[in-house]
Amino acid sequence: MTILAFLLLIILFLAFFIYCNWLNPEDITLVYWPDHSITFSPALLILGFVLVGLVIGYGAHIYSLVTHQFKHWRRDRQEKKAREIGAVYREGVSRLLSGDLKKARALLQKVLDRDPKHIDTLIAMGSLELQDGNGEAAIGLLQKARDIDGKNLEVLFKMATSLDSLGRRDEAADCYRDILALEGDNRKALRSLRDLMIAEGNWEQALSLQKKVLKVAQGSRRLEEEKQLLARLRYEVARARLDDGNAEEALGTFRELVKEQPDFVPAHVSLGDAQKALGRIDDAVSTWQQGYRSLGRGIFLSRLEDHYMDAEDPATLLAFYRAAVEEKPEDMMLRLFFGKFCLRLEMVDEAIDQLYTVESAGVESSQLNFLLGEAYRRRDRLPEAIDEYQKALGTNPHLRLGYVCDQCGASASEWQSRCDACGSWGSFSLINRQLFRDARPLEVREIHHGER
Repeated sequence: MTILAFLLLIILFLAFFIYCNWLNPEDITLVYWPDHSITFSPALLILGFVLVGLVIGYGAHIYSLVTHQFKHWRRDRQEKKAREIGAVYREGVSRLLSGDLKKARALLQKVLDRDPKHIDTLIAMGSLELQDGNGEAAIGLLQKARDIDGKNLEVLFKMATSLDSLGRRDEAADCYRDILALEGDNRKALRSLRDLMIAEGNWEQALSLQKKVLKVAQGSRRLEEEKQLLARLRYEVARARLDDGNAEEALGTFRELVKEQPDFVPAHVSLGDAQKALGRIDDAVSTWQQGYRSLGRGIFLSRLEDHYMDAEDPATLLAFYRAAVEEKPEDMMLRLFFGKFCLRLEMVDEAIDQLYTVESAGVESSQLNFLLGEAYRRRDRLPEAIDEYQKALGTNPHLRLGYVCDQCGASASEWQSRCDACGSWGSFSLINRQLFRDARPLEVREIHHGER
């Protein structure tokens, strides 16, 4: 407001005061206490009210300015503190990612000293403790973060994965359920909880979760993969029901799976198992025979062999093998199982014919070598039997025993300073080394006369 405008306002106000005083010449008496009163003109009363209003308004304006300045100062201070904490936090995370755990711990602890409720730092410290092998300390830090913000999904996911890494799967599952209580269609939580149920062998719950995953995965690139997994989980549920004696219900699921996915071997195998459990032997045999013809997997031949041997009817299986070999003489898998079955029936010469045909086709297999060695032994062809046994066992003229990596299980005939599979040094040891290290000789002592 300019000075001229202010002076004009004062003049107008004085004019208004004089005008009101002229219109109201009588005085007003105000009693404010017994026997105490004050007399003044109406114009003066109006002037007093105006002045009080101005004072109150100006006071309110001053209060507003002071409050605004204080809030602005406080906000600037908090922003400055947040920038400083953010810089230290980022440096700590950078040190953590680079593997400098000692420096990372010091920096992150500095952040927590200034702001004990800094959730990102609590999460980072939890990761640090996990890397340092302090699982319980990590869970404690994450629990603090969860107490501060129980709806923070990052905290809940980190808590769940940390608990899972420590083998505390039930608690990890509870964390994923808490996430789903907040976001029922959270795809990551659904998949993670499903994987936990699969690891626990809880097929019913895994199947239920997978159906939910499939609903939220519509249009994603992983849709076909999720459908495949749904079929596998349906199979596991049906297989569990078959094991529990509910073969009729399992049978329907197996038939659906065979129809939907003709190349899914377990469904064909278990379909035959369910048919056999229900006494439909001919259907089971037909299922396994057709399964081998269409898929060529040895498990079908194993099922047929076990069935006919249990039924004491090897002649029927022999007829099947002979007809099948005549139909498909190039099928070496069929000849291998045929030879094994002949050997089991002590039909050694026919077994040798089939197995030798497989070997002459260029097949190198320890199972084939073992069967041939057994067949030659039963015909007293010992040099040939020994040669096949050596091939089966992987031995050599120098009787090298072989080595295995303690870290990843990779094997090698010669000792190596470094494992090519996992990259660890000095990890190759003699196969079954621990068995020899733990073994102790039998204690032998003198037995005294009369002692048993």
